[in-house]
Amino acid sequence: MYTIIACTNRAGSNSMLVAQNYQEYFKQKGIDAQLLSLEEIDMTKRNDKFELIESKYLIPTEKFVFVVPEYNGTFPGIMKLMIDMCQMAKCWHGKKVMLTGLATGRSGNLRGLDMMSNMFHYLKVDVSRIKVPLAAVDKELENGVFIKEETINLIDEQINHFIKF
Repeated sequence: MYTIIACTNRAGSNSMLVAQNYQEYFKQKGIDAQLLSLEEIDMTKRNDKFELIESKYLIPTEKFVFVVPEYNGTFPGIMKLMIDMCQMAKCWHGKKVMLTGLATGRSGNLRGLDMMSNMFHYLKVDVSRIKVPLAAVDKELENGVFIKEETINLIDEQINHFIKF
């Protein structure tokens, strides 16, 4: 099972648009990837709603795609809270992860991707070597869809590698 996570709780984010594009690209390759938004999840306590998300999305997933916006030079705190709230071994150990960073600036959240990679290595997760830092993401999308052929080709290469990973 594949799960794409838009790693922010900010409503109307570019992260969700990018995650939806990735979901469509996987679908074109015959893979039904489910989408998880962190917009309405309470990460301050482990409750029934969180446990449902954990049992429906996190535990059964073998391959995760994280769409990670830049927040203050790293990744969103809501993402870290979700990871901290989980049953670590069941949710993360031995799984595979693909990372895509987003920023309206020029680095595409490279530092955040490095920090997430290090965290996932600690959690015994295999991280795909192909990470896509989407700089100036607001200029990459038009009507919610990627418009630059170079970016679409890079994402295609990333996804093809991850399917084989």
